[in-house]
Parts: sequence; C-alpha cells; structure tokens
Amino acid sequence: MRAHEAGALHGDIGSRPPWLRPPGDVNALVPELWPRNVARAADGALAVAGLGVRDIAAEFGTPVYVLDEDDLRSRCRDFRAAFPTEDVYYAGKAFLCRAVVRMIAEEGLHLDVCTGGELATALSAGMPAERIGFHGNNKSVAELTRALDAGVGRIIVDSFTEIDRLTALARERGVRPRVLVRVTVGVEAHTHEFIATAHEDQKFGFSLAGGAAAAAAFKILDEDVLELRGLHSHIGSQIFDANGFEVSARRVLALQAQIRDARGVELPELDLGGGFGIAYTTQDDPATPQDLAKRLRKIVDSECAAERLAVPHLSIEPGRAIVGPAVFTLYEVGTVKSVLVGTGGDAAGGRCYVSVDGGMSDNIRTALYDASYSATVASRASAAEPMLARVVGKHCESGDIVVKDEFLPADVQPGDLVAVPGTGAYCRSMASNYNHVPRPPVVAVRDGRARLIVRRETEEDLLALDVG
Repeated sequence: MRAHEAGALHGDIGSRPPWLRPPGDVNALVPELWPRNVARAADGALAVAGLGVRDIAAEFGTPVYVLDEDDLRSRCRDFRAAFPTEDVYYAGKAFLCRAVVRMIAEEGLHLDVCTGGELATALSAGMPAERIGFHGNNKSVAELTRALDAGVGRIIVDSFTEIDRLTALARERGVRPRVLVRVTVGVEAHTHEFIATAHEDQKFGFSLAGGAAAAAAFKILDEDVLELRGLHSHIGSQIFDANGFEVSARRVLALQAQIRDARGVELPELDLGGGFGIAYTTQDDPATPQDLAKRLRKIVDSECAAERLAVPHLSIEPGRAIVGPAVFTLYEVGTVKSVLVGTGGDAAGGRCYVSVDGGMSDNIRTALYDASYSATVASRASAAEPMLARVVGKHCESGDIVVKDEFLPADVQPGDLVAVPGTGAYCRSMASNYNHVPRPPVVAVRDGRARLIVRRETEEDLLALDVG
C-alpha cells in the first residue's frame, strides 16, 4: 500500500478496523498492551509503579514519554533467561540514552549501534565495548576509527568498500577487529507474513544469490587482517513467528558450509537478527521469548545437522521487543471536534477528533508506516458510553494522526490526559522538531518515584542552533 503524501489515512472514510470492537468497560486496560506496572488506581487515574499520571504531568508536563523501568529490566531478564548461552543485543536505534544503556548493561545484554552518535552514547554510559555490535551500510572512516580505538566487539561489514576501508585502518593500527558479514538471504518478514524470494533489492548486506556474500567472506579470509567470526542475517521487524527464520537459517548455514568446503574454515558464530513483534493493539499476538528460543534453537540445530556443521554460537536481536512495551506517551487533550463523514453530500456517519498536545513530531510511525496504536483516557475513569474517536496531533498536517481508531469515553474533554501505550521503540528516537515543536522528555518510573532521563527540549535549544 502506498501512503498518501498528506499522511496516513488522509481522507479515509471507511469503518473501523475489524479487530476493534466496542469495549464492555471503556476504562479497562488490555494488559498485553501496557507496561507491566501500569494499572488504574482507586481514583480511576492510571498509575505506573504506584505513581499517578497526574503527578507525572504536573511535574514534567505533557507530552511526556513514561518508561516503566522495572518492566524494561524484566524484559531484559526474560530474554536472558530464554537465551542463557546466546548473546542478546538490545537495539540502540529503537531508543537510546545513557540511562537505558546502563540498564541493559546491568541486565547482561549486548548492544547494537549503527551510527557514531549511538556509539558515542553507549561508550559515554560505560557500556563495555566488547559487548557492542556496530551495524550500518555506510560507516565513515571516522566511525570505523572510533570503533577500532574503542575495541568494539563486533563490526558487521556491509560492503566491499567497507571491508577495504576497515582493513586499511586495522593495518595502520596493528589491530585485528572481529567482524561478521551481513548476508541478504532473500527473505523478508514483517508481522504475520514472510516472503522467501526476490527481496535482495535493498541497501543492506551482501547478496547471497548473486554470490557477493561468499566473495566477501573469501576476501576477508584471504587477506587475513580482519577476524571473520561468522555471518549475520536480518529479515525484518515486528515478526510474530519463526517461519521466516527457518528459511533464512537454511540459506545462511548453507553459505557457512560453502565457506568450510572452499577454505577449510568453520565459522564459529551466527547472528540470526530478530525484530520480534510486540502488541500495539488487540490484533497483535507476539510470541514469548521462551517460545522464540525453543523454535530458533530447533531450526539452527536441524540445519546444522543437515550441513554437517558444528552448532555456532548464536546471537539474536530482539529489536523493539524490549523497550517498545515498556513505555507509554502521556498527552493532554486540547480540543474535541465532531465532524460528519461522507461523500456526495450524504453523511455516512460521524468522527470525533481528539486533539492532543503532541503528534507526529513525537510519534511519526502512524503517518510513516500506517501503524496502529491504542489509547485510553488516563486521568480519570468515566461512566460514559464508548465513542469511536481518532487521536490527532497539533501539527499543520492532515496526516498528523497518533491513533487512527480507538474507543474513548463519549465525555472526553479538554484537559483530560490521554495515554498511548507501546511507544518505547522508534518514537523518541525518530522524533523531530516539525513546526518548531521541542521534543518531549523521557521519564523513568520505579518504586513510585520518577526521574528525568532525557530532558524536554526548549525553544532556547531550537534557537541555539539558528546562527542566522
């Protein structure tokens, strides 16, 4: 589906999606969508780890990203328990700040970064360099130099140019960095679907079908400057089952066997990527870390046996599955507007637009990806009937939509707080200053106490960059 240039669902007048049904209780929370320590307090307002959202809004303002710290830590532990002998990489691109780096480091995770800025954040927070993996299709000389000087544990090489660049830098410094070759295996997986052919038309990795992946591995082995530890494969994101990984593992392990047969080297590592899905709405049914671990191990063991390979040391990259569900965004309602929806002068029905004080500058995913979210009135309980609403932002765009369709109480009004769950991944990290709106802060809550971990931008911050 090609998005309208004005934004997600611009001009859409269709009915609500089939998975969205009127709730029996408009105040009820679907536990799978919310951080584990979020519940309604006795006064009807949401609380996270015992701290009410009205108190959070009063202290830090809105919009604000609210991180349930114990939830994030428990998800780290869930993946560590499910993959005790494997390396679990937290996705820096999903959301990164120094406080989160310290949390995932304390919980024993590795970290993948893909730019110099992400690497700088990781190092400044004390992440052990040997537990960092460096991704990216166009790493600069400066970025590679910094990675080498810091002793980054794995560099995932992505092009022949990068191999030459990294080889020259390693020779100059007399170091032998450990690398993985990123392989484009011809598998693409998102949500519940995967396609196993004709998906090599992308900027990442070395083509398996075209022979570039094998040539890259042979080049590294023959030059014997970089230490080739293994292969890396990443097939998509928001993945709910392991079918795509089965095809990917079969293809990448066949390349492992080809390398062994051609050079007599059996590579000791394999990174299968990840991109595991989370529940944004009731239509999503993510697998548990335990289920994923059981399935991935079975796949790898089976394919290694078929190729007569020793089972390599496995790495996974859960992606949004760690931080995504641990955060919700808290907004304040500014206006409520009901409009007629229809064509040819005949009204097909009505739609209620609930405008909040954020929008596409703090969550671009709805406009960019046609993503779906849920929402609830957070500052109180309501006895009103459920009403189908659309939560929209304050920006000068028709496509500035935060939640396309959701049942909110019919008495929603200006001044109410609205919370949107599942905003930990790719919201703050993709935030912008569109319309010169400062980006919101991030607040971590634990044991009934809140602490600021990323402060709110100010107008002074925006003007400080304007040197005109």
